[in-house]
Amino acid sequence: MNPYLAQLHPYPFEKLAALKQGVTPPAALPHISLSIGEPKHPTPPFIQDALVKHLQGLSVYPSTKGLPELRVAIAAWLAQRFNIPTANIDAEQHILPVNGTREALFAFVQAVINSAAKPLVVMPNPFYQIYEGAALLAGAEPYYLNSDPANAYQAAFDSVPAEVWQRCQVLFICSPGNPTGLVLNQADHQKLLALAEQYDFIIASDECYTELYYDEAQPPVGLLQSAWQVGNRDFRRCVVFHSLSKRSNAPGLRSGFVAGDAQVLQQFLKYRTYHGCAMPVPTQYASIAAWQDEQHVRHNRVLYREKFTAVINVLQDVCQISLPPAGFYLWLPTSGQANGKIYGLADDTEFARQLFAQQNITVLPGSYLSRDSGGVNPGGGHVRIALVASLDECVTAAQRIKLFINSLTQ
Repeated sequence: MNPYLAQLHPYPFEKLAALKQGVTPPAALPHISLSIGEPKHPTPPFIQDALVKHLQGLSVYPSTKGLPELRVAIAAWLAQRFNIPTANIDAEQHILPVNGTREALFAFVQAVINSAAKPLVVMPNPFYQIYEGAALLAGAEPYYLNSDPANAYQAAFDSVPAEVWQRCQVLFICSPGNPTGLVLNQADHQKLLALAEQYDFIIASDECYTELYYDEAQPPVGLLQSAWQVGNRDFRRCVVFHSLSKRSNAPGLRSGFVAGDAQVLQQFLKYRTYHGCAMPVPTQYASIAAWQDEQHVRHNRVLYREKFTAVINVLQDVCQISLPPAGFYLWLPTSGQANGKIYGLADDTEFARQLFAQQNITVLPGSYLSRDSGGVNPGGGHVRIALVASLDECVTAAQRIKLFINSLTQ
C-alpha cells in the first residue's frame, strides 16, 4: 500500500458523524442540515435539457482535452468575467475541462510536485481538506497559514519565512474562502505573484465560490485578472480552478475547468491522459449551456442574499455575526459578547454537539476544517453554517440557534 495513506486525516464529516453518535435529538423537531456545502437550489432546466439532448454522446469516448466548443465557451466566459482581452485567452492552450474542482485540485498536485526536493505545499488554515490530502499523497509536506480573525481572517503571508517559500512548490489560495468567505484583492494577488516569481512556485487558486457574491458592482477579483493587470500576459505560474457546482447548482454534473499557465497545463494534460478522467460528451454540452448563461447565476445570488439577510436579522442580537464578502457560509464564533452579554461555548465541538442534541440542527465544527499550527487551531471556536437549505428552513434554523444561544447566555 502507498505509505502516505497512513498520513491522511479522517474527513471532517467522519469526525462529525462520530461527534453525533449516541446523541438523540428531539423527535418533534425536523432535522436541518447546515453542515455540508452542497447547493440545494434547483439545477436550471436548460442545463438538464442540454444534457438529455446530447445523450447520444455516450456512444463515443470523450477526449481528455474536451470539445473545442466547450473550451471556447469557457475562454469567452473567463474573458468577460475577469476583464481580460478575449485574444489573450487561448482555448487551445489556457483551458482544460475537469470533472469538478475536487478531482482537479487533487490530480494537479500529483502532476506538478517533485517529491525528491523535500517540497512544501502552502495552504490556508482552515482549508478544504483536499489540499492537504493531495500534498501528502504526492510526497509533499503541508505548511499551514493560519487565518487571523482580527484581520478579517486574512492569512499572514508576510510572516512566512524565506526558507518556506524556497521549498514551496505549490501555494493554494481559496478566494472567496471556504469557510471564511474571505476575498483576496488585487494587491494580495500581486504580492503573491511577486513571491511566486522570486521563489519559483505555482499559485493554485481555488475560485469555485467566485460567483456567489453580494455586491453586483464588485465581483471578486480572480488570479488571472490580477496577473493580466501586472503584465503577466501568459499567466506564468498561475492556475485557477472553477466549477459549475456552486455557480449553477449542479454539483452532480461534476464539471469545471482549470485555466492558466500554458506550459503547466500542457504537462497536466499529459498526466490526465493517463489518469483516464475525460468529461462525458453530454456533460460537456450541458456545461457549454451553463457557461454561456448569466441570468441563472444572478438569480442564484439573489436567493443567497435573501437567506443571509433573513438569518443575520434573526441572530444579530445574540451573537457576533456579519455578512461575509462572498460564498454561502457563515463562519460563526461559538462564543463572545453580543449586546453586552457573554454567549456561547468556547469549544466548537461541544457547541455543535449540544446544538444537535437540543435543536436537531447539524453544523460543522471549525476545528475539523483546520490543523494545530503555531500553538493554535485557527478554526477552533467557530462553526461553519452552510446556508444551502431553503429560505424557510434557514430561518427556522436561525430561530432555533437563537434559542440555543440564549440558553447559554450569561
